[in-house]
Amino acid sequence: MKNPALILAIFLLQALCAVFFVSDILSSLIGITTKPLPWQLREFMEVWAALGLVIGLVLGGVMLRVAIKARRAAEQRLSRASGAFMDLLAASFDDWALTPAEKDVALFAIKGLSTPEIASLRNTSEGTVKAQTNAIYRKAGVSGRAQLLSLFIDDLLRDEAGTLRLPDQSAA
Repeated sequence: MKNPALILAIFLLQALCAVFFVSDILSSLIGITTKPLPWQLREFMEVWAALGLVIGLVLGGVMLRVAIKARRAAEQRLSRASGAFMDLLAASFDDWALTPAEKDVALFAIKGLSTPEIASLRNTSEGTVKAQTNAIYRKAGVSGRAQLLSLFIDDLLRDEAGTLRLPDQSAA
């Protein structure tokens, strides 16, 4: 259901059908009298109005099913990407020969935690965390957090051949 014109047409058909039934009920409740239509025309209108509502219901079901399937696929891609990112972190941390404490600090730093927050979580002093982050930056060959994070972002954006892939702007 990637044709927006078809979706819009079915939505408008369903809206017209709903208006037909609701106006019929309201005119009966309020007591508005109109010139009676021939029963064949009235039956024809009711059948088509009901058919329009059923088409809308079926379309809604199909679109819901497509949306659920797309959500599941996105969740699977996110799960795979998350796993790949954690594998990339672990491999890089091993390549840089980080100590277990430095690995913890590096992970917290990549997550965006501040030095006081990291110190609090690790029950250490801020000075210790600063010394560990400096050691991490030196081992990774970067000058700060932003460069450390960019190492991983660049790796995630590269394809199998090592070429940097930029997001497709035409899809936006």
